[in-house]
Amino acid sequence: MGSPCWPDLQCLVRRKPAAAISTGCAEAADGGGGQRLAKTLTIPHLAAIGVGSTIGAGIYVLVGTVAREHTGPGLTMSFLIAGIAAALSALCYAELSCRFPSAGSAYHYSYICIGESVAWLIGWALILEYTIGGSSVARGISPNLALFFGGQDKLPFFLAQVHVKGLDTPLDPCAAILVFIVTALLCLGIKESSFLEGIITTANILVMLFVICAGGWLGFKNGWAGYKGPKGYFPNGVGGVLSGSATLFFAFIGFDTVASTAEEVKNPRRDLPLGMGLTLSVCCLLYMMVSVVVVGLVPYHAIDPDTPISSAFAQYGMHWAEYVVSSGAVLALVASLIGGILPQPRIIMAMARDGLLPPLFSAVNRQTQVPILSTILTGTCAAILAFFMDVSQLAGMVSVGTLLAFTMVAISVLVVRYAPPYEMAMEVALEGTPESLISNSGRSEQDEQNLEDPFGNVVQESTVSEIDSKVRRQKAIRSIVLICLGAIIFVFAVSFSFLPFYVRMTACTIGGLLLLSSFIVLLYIGQDKISLGLTGGFMCPLVPLLPICCIIVNGYLLMNLGSQTWIRVFLWMAAGTLIYFFYGLKHSSLAGMAYHRISPL
Repeated sequence: MGSPCWPDLQCLVRRKPAAAISTGCAEAADGGGGQRLAKTLTIPHLAAIGVGSTIGAGIYVLVGTVAREHTGPGLTMSFLIAGIAAALSALCYAELSCRFPSAGSAYHYSYICIGESVAWLIGWALILEYTIGGSSVARGISPNLALFFGGQDKLPFFLAQVHVKGLDTPLDPCAAILVFIVTALLCLGIKESSFLEGIITTANILVMLFVICAGGWLGFKNGWAGYKGPKGYFPNGVGGVLSGSATLFFAFIGFDTVASTAEEVKNPRRDLPLGMGLTLSVCCLLYMMVSVVVVGLVPYHAIDPDTPISSAFAQYGMHWAEYVVSSGAVLALVASLIGGILPQPRIIMAMARDGLLPPLFSAVNRQTQVPILSTILTGTCAAILAFFMDVSQLAGMVSVGTLLAFTMVAISVLVVRYAPPYEMAMEVALEGTPESLISNSGRSEQDEQNLEDPFGNVVQESTVSEIDSKVRRQKAIRSIVLICLGAIIFVFAVSFSFLPFYVRMTACTIGGLLLLSSFIVLLYIGQDKISLGLTGGFMCPLVPLLPICCIIVNGYLLMNLGSQTWIRVFLWMAAGTLIYFFYGLKHSSLAGMAYHRISPL
């Protein structure tokens, strides 16, 4: 591997060549050799993984808290708005997963479109997200199981939380055992784990359908008392609905798990967009129907925030429904635990393939065709956290990783549409050998002389204005950078209400002007015509408007996370930065590479 390029800052923004990936070359994806991941997943598998990862036990609690504090009977509208906001990111993910169908999800896309250092930070943040997310889900299973045994004190010793003198947090052997069981399941193979995920998710959906049907019957029978309040459908106004949507947005996180399995999908360019779309559609429909029932059966101010669904049925004499609802909560937690641990080994594997982590983590077992070592590592870390720590206080860090990934994916869509990466990495030793450059680009010298103008006419290279092309690309890059800057300023002004009014208005104006002017410039210069023809599958609509809206929404949610969360995230990112500079930068597969710009035609 080449020597580190400490003085050269360009190595921080070097990008993974997209040429090999765009042609679907599996050898390039796995580093040129070794066992590949099994291509076994289809749309039903992807839907099972996506829905199972998205619908956690939070829906069985979240509806009560949000309805009481924010939305009132307008909870259904908040779910719809949150679902639309999540769909913005899902559409961006869908296009990039079609263009670059390989393991790594947002890390992989950022590496190709933005640069190595940003991709490393996104991958590092996702590692944290999935570890803490899996641990927090696992610790929630034991309390839900207590109902079936008659209380926490009657749980078997291997399921009950253990209070140890001198420790503030009880130990949770049940959580650790479940994490190890899920880890073992994931080591068996993606087809087996997705099949079991589908069974558990189907059972959870049946519980939610019971809530919808039985609750609807009670509502029609008793006149929907919850909708007859004196303050109407929106007791806290539009602001309450929007603030509720900001909270409910996180109930839709999970569709990105589908993108992480891109390399294991039989037909990724067709199935991945459909899998993500089906995931969000099913989840949004179920969420809205459940919310219609809950806020309709009980006035929103009388809903129990801890057990909103069970208590609603109990008020109508259906106390036995508590066991059905608790079963759904346990099933949802188990499905969410599988979906939470599944993507992390694939992200670590992708980072190891690129040289940013030790290569042993990129090994794929020949029999099960999964990265077993990475799976065992991530499962062990999650089990230790679940056993020893109450990770609920770290839950905000999960949101940071998710929202940063969503933001980078939206930026990547803008980059790939307006300033796509057309570089071919070559060893520095071959830098002076034109024949090798031509050979590796896959094009002859005569082919490279024939280009198309914007009107589709074939012209000689000597008649094409390279200066105009370079200027157009530079304008696009500047506009994308200004969009990010404008979004930060605008969201900063909107979020920090403690600032003086004139400061907020000035910042809003500056941020808005940057966004509007950059948006107009991108519309004027147009999208890269070559890039438009390379997807071979789904294309995100309304570009650049939709990715810009996605950046603003995610930025707003990021700004409104607590200061303690950001301090913890900063410490984690600082540790990751040190690892990158002392290991990843030196061992990167792009170290010691020169770049030859090519046309992808």
